[in-house]
Amino acid sequence: MAKKISEKDKKDWEDFLSKKDPLPVKDNVNIKKKINKTFTFDLHGYSLSDANNKIEDLIHQSYNNGIHKLLIVTGKGLHSNNEMDPYVSKELGILKNSVPAFIRNNKKLMSLINDIKDADIEDGGSGSFYIFLKKKL
Repeated sequence: MAKKISEKDKKDWEDFLSKKDPLPVKDNVNIKKKINKTFTFDLHGYSLSDANNKIEDLIHQSYNNGIHKLLIVTGKGLHSNNEMDPYVSKELGILKNSVPAFIRNNKKLMSLINDIKDADIEDGGSGSFYIFLKKKL
């Protein structure tokens, strides 16, 4: 299957070899950088109902603005005034446990969310959590 090389192909090859321009790196041309937008919000000082309302608004706004990851800082509940209420556990922070439960029990919010996870230690550890939002359709 020896095919003859045309004179045009020979000339094109010689022109190519004689050029000193660097070759473009085609491996990097089609790579799209995945940019994960993250938004952090601190709930310190919020009451439970205010925190739940704020989180609901925040999730809707973030979803509509294309934010993929929320870092919610609740604190660990070490300084909360829950000692005055006999029906609240002294070991558990109010916002730390109640806000994620509010989100998980809200079907409308959960339809916008892929996952809720505890934060890494560098992002606040047990006093924070992540909300990973779905892409807007």
